[in-house]
Amino acid sequence: MPVYILGIESSCDDTSAAVLCDTAIRSNVIANQQVHASFGGVVPELASRAHQQNIIPVIDEAIRRAGISRYDLSAVAFTRGPGLLGSLLVGTSFAKSFALALGIPLLEVDHMQAHILAHFIREEDSPDPVPPFPFLCLTVSGGHTQIVRIDDYFSMEVIGQTIDDAAGEAFDKAAKIMGLPYPGGPLIDMLGKEGNREAFTFARPHIPALDYSFSGLKTSFLYFLRDKLKEDEQFIEKNKADLCASIQSAIVDALMDKLLKAVDETGIRHVAVAGGVSANSALRAAFLKQQEMGDFTAYIPEFQFTTDNAAMIAIAGYFKYQRSEFAGYSVSPYSRAGSRSQV
Repeated sequence: MPVYILGIESSCDDTSAAVLCDTAIRSNVIANQQVHASFGGVVPELASRAHQQNIIPVIDEAIRRAGISRYDLSAVAFTRGPGLLGSLLVGTSFAKSFALALGIPLLEVDHMQAHILAHFIREEDSPDPVPPFPFLCLTVSGGHTQIVRIDDYFSMEVIGQTIDDAAGEAFDKAAKIMGLPYPGGPLIDMLGKEGNREAFTFARPHIPALDYSFSGLKTSFLYFLRDKLKEDEQFIEKNKADLCASIQSAIVDALMDKLLKAVDETGIRHVAVAGGVSANSALRAAFLKQQEMGDFTAYIPEFQFTTDNAAMIAIAGYFKYQRSEFAGYSVSPYSRAGSRSQV
């Protein structure tokens, strides 16, 4: 008998719902919030209000596209955290009410684990292989940068992480310094394709072990532009493509240096990438280059599974459903992850 999991994702500013039949995706609906663009970043209160407006129509559309009735659902999976607490409360409250009304189990999902498990979502006629255990995963987003060792679906250990800013935040801050609109990361990627990645050099952090740091890189970029603008007020506009290509290269090189170190230290040669920054073309190209050089076998997610989406919540919920790891109705969301060693 097929298992239908409804996934609900509301950790930040995207309201998403998805339906999976076992591990096969049947629908994945995302409602974006444009209201934050004028503020240069996500405003938590506005995000939670928008979730309240979007969640019912998004879930209704996901079930409709899946071609099933809500009574066919086997369980409801939702993002418990980490994320914006107000946004998480909307998704958590609705998931509880929906599951209770239907008399089906409730499944709590960790957002960062779900990003990794997105690699196990199957699309119809998809030939893409899934990573075998154990494998490493570079998880990079606006709020997180981690190297994770995965020994099982829910046996994950963080072996390296940023000690300050995340890689996605570094992209967005660099874009803001150049006067690009929010979100700036995708714009740096787009403009960088036309520029010279070796045009400018910025400070590279030297952090011990497998940890990352991006605050120094951001400061180097800021001071570099400050000095250049004193010489030429049009410096950014004249060199925008080269600036984008150069800062993108610095961030991607930093990510790959530690990842290759992790491969050497662990001996694990199956390596995945996940999270919103995994959509970056330079990072994806770096992964494919290392695979061509024989350093590791690369696993890169489909673009629709890189940014926050409910399909990844549903697949994590599916594996919990198979283990009967159901959540109680007293469960509450959390804004931050727990210990360093666990995802």
